[in-house]
Amino acid sequence: MAVSMYDFSIPVFRHALGSLALVLGKGQVHCANHQLDESVLFDARLYPDMFPLHRQVQVSCDQAKNASAYLAGETPVGFEDTESTFADLIARIEKTRAALDQLGPELFTGMESEPVSFVVGAYRMVFPTGLEYLQRFALPNFYFHVSTAYDILRHNGVELGKGDFLGEMGAEIGPA
Repeated sequence: MAVSMYDFSIPVFRHALGSLALVLGKGQVHCANHQLDESVLFDARLYPDMFPLHRQVQVSCDQAKNASAYLAGETPVGFEDTESTFADLIARIEKTRAALDQLGPELFTGMESEPVSFVVGAYRMVFPTGLEYLQRFALPNFYFHVSTAYDILRHNGVELGKGDFLGEMGAEIGPA
């Protein structure tokens, strides 16, 4: 069975974003159960020079939709960064997953060999191939921000475990 750039991007991003939405839902419940204003966690950071929780989620979504568009030879759709609640962040994740669903596998054919170029702030990044872009930037950067969002919530007392991060694995699990 041959696998494609689609197989290593869209399902991977969709799965991790789904887990992130569930993790955020647990953060929302934590706030309600502890009479904690959502803004406390929404604006929490691991360190003063790092992005707060809401920005980590926004960047996770942007990375997934932008990377997928680049790998499909498309122009990414832009999202406004207007979220102010956990419900808003979860809605953004669902909007991102819907954008990913618009990119069919046929768009990714041959993109592993094509260069990927884009602008981030004041810098242009150019990767010689889509495969190198996915392996060396898109996936690591995506998981950095997803992991950091999880870590911010966990650090602030939200009851989370590795299973929450991993989500549904599709594995049969039983005694050894």
